[in-house]
Amino acid sequence: MNQRPRGAGGGGPGRLPRAPYEKELRRLQIELVKLQEWVRAEGQRVVVVFEGRDAAGKGGAIKRFTARLNPRVVRTVALPVPTDRERTQWYFQRYVEQLPAAGEIVLFDRSWYNRAGVERVMGFCTEEEHRRFLRQCPVFERMLVEDGILLRKYWFSVSDAEQERRFRQRLSDPTRRWKISAMDLESITRWEAYSQAKDEMFAGTDLPEAPWYVVESDDKRAARINMIAHLLSTVPYGDVRLPRLRLPPRPAPTGYQRPPRHLQTYVPDHAASLRAPDHGPAPGADTAGGRGDG
Repeated sequence: MNQRPRGAGGGGPGRLPRAPYEKELRRLQIELVKLQEWVRAEGQRVVVVFEGRDAAGKGGAIKRFTARLNPRVVRTVALPVPTDRERTQWYFQRYVEQLPAAGEIVLFDRSWYNRAGVERVMGFCTEEEHRRFLRQCPVFERMLVEDGILLRKYWFSVSDAEQERRFRQRLSDPTRRWKISAMDLESITRWEAYSQAKDEMFAGTDLPEAPWYVVESDDKRAARINMIAHLLSTVPYGDVRLPRLRLPPRPAPTGYQRPPRHLQTYVPDHAASLRAPDHGPAPGADTAGGRGDG
């Protein structure tokens, strides 16, 4: 695969503006709901693999992908390090357990390709285990496709300059600090080793039946839009006729009296400290004009 020059980051000026991004994301999320309903109605099985370097934008893409979908249909799998027992199993075994049943979509936030990436670079697997993975992975994926699973594999490509910028953001942001570890930071010093491992992985697993699709992700907004639009373009989904529903009229009160408020324990109104003094209760607040929720 062709690589961009190192340092060719695109996270600043020139990135996709927010307004068109949000408009198109909304349209694509509506299409994802249609895809979801088609998968459920037709009993399809979909697997989407998200791979790439640390801070490449996989998590953000998954978050936007699933934001409007039913978690009973669309499931994200992000497995922790294998247990002692799992280390003695066939390598693919714990991933097989996560594969979808009919009517399900499974998103792998990192996948069996850990063996070709971090395990390979950090020395967590042996040379023989790595070679065995590259032999078995094409067979494994062809079995999935032959069995009817719709398998899509995305590699999120980020430049070294943009990765470092995102690492610095995570280190300084208390809401993102959990996203970075000492092992993530070590990937900076092993940039070329990861590049070589990725190239070797692509050479062995970029299959006609299950090709790799590269997502340029220095611009996170563009990456999310491009990835979702591409996935939708590769699946032959269609509109599913949903049952027509009508909101029934609310019946007239029959004399129910809500118990006194002092008999229940309420969450303190922390939001009240944020309101301007001249503002009244927030819209929809439980006031005397409504019956409350009982």
